[in-house]
Amino acid sequence: MKLIITSHNLGLWAASYICRRWQLAQKKPFVLGLPTGGTVVDMYAALCGLVKNGKMSFQDIVTFNMDEYVGLSSTHEQSYHYYMKHNLFDHVDIRPENAHILDGMTKDPQQECAHYEQAITQAGGIDLFLGGVGRNGHLAFNEPGSAFDSRTRMITLEENTRQANSRFFNNDVSQVPAHALTVGIGTVLDAKELLFLASGETKAQAVARLMQGEITLQWPITALKTHANATLLIDEQAAAALGTDILNKWHALQQAQPEQDLVLSL
Repeated sequence: MKLIITSHNLGLWAASYICRRWQLAQKKPFVLGLPTGGTVVDMYAALCGLVKNGKMSFQDIVTFNMDEYVGLSSTHEQSYHYYMKHNLFDHVDIRPENAHILDGMTKDPQQECAHYEQAITQAGGIDLFLGGVGRNGHLAFNEPGSAFDSRTRMITLEENTRQANSRFFNNDVSQVPAHALTVGIGTVLDAKELLFLASGETKAQAVARLMQGEITLQWPITALKTHANATLLIDEQAAAALGTDILNKWHALQQAQPEQDLVLSL
């Protein structure tokens, strides 16, 4: 896999990359796996701009979101249905039937998750899966200890994940749902290509764990190293714990070519 340190806005970088991959896609529909969260707000804004300016279209794109809170309706402002509608779907030309998000209000979570896996298969698999990284290295809502062959399922959120997400719930962790529906790590790894993003010093330890070489269930982020075509895109703050050699290379590159990314093979 590749680790890329960039001085550019991660969301804008990712949106440009998605557009290029869509343009070069050998098949239609082009199937995207999509995340939510603060790191990708700029990505969605940039994608909306590309569509508005006629440089991209979602007419032949199918999307599958990573996860959804259990117990939040699609109209709840902290649901991922609401997030996606507000940040992307209301502003692009996607066909409603092509936008897939897990139903957090389902009365049968097991069946809902099984149907989600079937829908991904029927769409021909995911071509490019975008994602973020949690402070504890979680991917989607796959907490430490999740099996690398896990599939879409309901999980219990760890306390530190709920604490981190409480900023979206009036800083009241009691308002953060205790459970979520999430694609599995195996579901993510089945995608043809992965692009994950990590920003800020709070993600530095997880990024460092990825660099240390050990692939372990206790750090789900390390599953990316098992994929043949995975990239982790990070900013300078998320690179803070990578070690002196890498940071010296980064700083030297920034002095010589400030717009250039540092690309490392892991």
